[in-house]
Amino acid sequence: MSKKFSRREFLHRGAILGAAHTVLGGLTFSSIRYGGPPFDIVIRNGALIDGSGTIEYVRDLGIKDGKIALIGDLNAEDADISIDATGLKVTPGFVDIHSHTDVELFLNPKAESKIRQGVTTEVVGNDGDSWAPVGGPELQKELQEFKEYYDRDLSWRDFRGFFDALEKNKTAVNVASLVGLGTVRKIVVGLENRPASQEELAAMEREVAAGIDQGCWGASTGLEYTPGSFASRSELVDLIQAVPKKSRLYATHMRDEGDRLLESIDEAIEVARRSSARLQISHLKAQGTSNWKKVDGALAKIERAASEGVDVHADRYPYVAYNTGLASLFPLWAREGGRERFFARLQDASLANRIRLEVESKVASLSGGWDGVLISSVFSDSNKIYQGKTVEQIVGGSSEDPFDFCRRLLIAEDGRVDMVGFGMEEEGTETILAHPLVMISSDAGASAPYGKLGEDRPHPRAYGTFPRAIARYVRERNIVSLPEMVRKMTSMPAEKVGLADRGRIEVGKAADIVILDYNAIEDRATYLNPHQYPTGISHVIVNGELVIKDGQHTGNLPGRVLRSSR
Repeated sequence: MSKKFSRREFLHRGAILGAAHTVLGGLTFSSIRYGGPPFDIVIRNGALIDGSGTIEYVRDLGIKDGKIALIGDLNAEDADISIDATGLKVTPGFVDIHSHTDVELFLNPKAESKIRQGVTTEVVGNDGDSWAPVGGPELQKELQEFKEYYDRDLSWRDFRGFFDALEKNKTAVNVASLVGLGTVRKIVVGLENRPASQEELAAMEREVAAGIDQGCWGASTGLEYTPGSFASRSELVDLIQAVPKKSRLYATHMRDEGDRLLESIDEAIEVARRSSARLQISHLKAQGTSNWKKVDGALAKIERAASEGVDVHADRYPYVAYNTGLASLFPLWAREGGRERFFARLQDASLANRIRLEVESKVASLSGGWDGVLISSVFSDSNKIYQGKTVEQIVGGSSEDPFDFCRRLLIAEDGRVDMVGFGMEEEGTETILAHPLVMISSDAGASAPYGKLGEDRPHPRAYGTFPRAIARYVRERNIVSLPEMVRKMTSMPAEKVGLADRGRIEVGKAADIVILDYNAIEDRATYLNPHQYPTGISHVIVNGELVIKDGQHTGNLPGRVLRSSR
């Protein structure tokens, strides 16, 4: 019997009966040896950053049957695949806690722009907008538009159907979902600005409870968007309380992120406190020059709530521009009742001046003018010439007014126009990203430089969020340590959602792994040329399978739908 086999046999016998402890360099690791030789994958000589936020150590990592099987000196161990990670960092797969990668996975299950930046788990159903449940004329119209544009039929009623369809389709990334309370209100109450009746409230509570029963991890709101904006605090509390305590995560895009930022944080904290929910404030920011000074006050409110026992965190993307629908620049009262009534108001001469004044005031406050509003996505081929240009650039030299152009474009595109707004500042962004209660998120869907997903101009965060957080804010700006930034991308969001087997490099955890070159990692996507993959990430492993190998997509689709259990 060879020495190598004897050592393996020893490890197998010593660990297969339960958890062993291997003491390496003063550190103790629990180790469970799965099955017999060989490992599926061994990552050798990499600097492990385990997600705890504290340490980095050079060790080998053995993967077997989709799990992390052993951490230690594995030089004598065989593996089907051996990766030399000398000089590289080995981290848990990144968990994007505020993602909009959902139906894109039916168009391109490879999730190119996300997996290539190290994202292995997407948390979707954010901003009160989820792709289940389905019902009512407005949602049916959206599904029909999706079918017409993408030539893909989506048919399900509830989250069970949505999750089953994702599993059948297969994906490169794991997917977890929240219940969108805006979607639920749209189905039950409609698009009117009015309180829900007791019967409607009960129906919404049933939809929320059903979503959790079928595998969702909590609920989300988009209180800046219709119809979610029409929900009162009491309604929000009642709906969040319909979520069982174990899954009671409340993720909120607040009512205002500019002039009424602090009041909106107060509301979010009150809803969380009254409903006994874990609070996640989505993409925390202070929009508009006059509001930049509010960053410290916003964080102080969050800290105070945490000290008083509220389980509160926030997330943020590492950019100074936001991405939303162009219609969000228009007042809520004008958008009430759905697109047809919105367009009717836009063409009503008696309302034009009132709408204009409110829109121009909001643009000036949040983006400093029309040169801070960039058209990022339209549906019609004839209007794609506007993508990647600011409204100021588009109307410059013409006789058309910026407001009139936006009004005309929205009507021509049936409301389906996305924009990028330049409303934040670098100092406040750094302060937020460095805060110990703030996680990293993209607030973006998956994209690709080809096919239908390559026809728009997405915010560069769709391609560069996680590499940029490391390259710019750790390597260049040094706002936090690398282990701490990795924690913000891995264990912190995993624990917030409740994903117990993700976010850490620990024996027995799911083998979602990223291998990166700290000196070479870089985001390359820009606002004018966003369809560019980052550099410096050589390998990404999802559930024990290589999806990115030597910087290239393998075509493997090992992602799973992560369903909660009550």
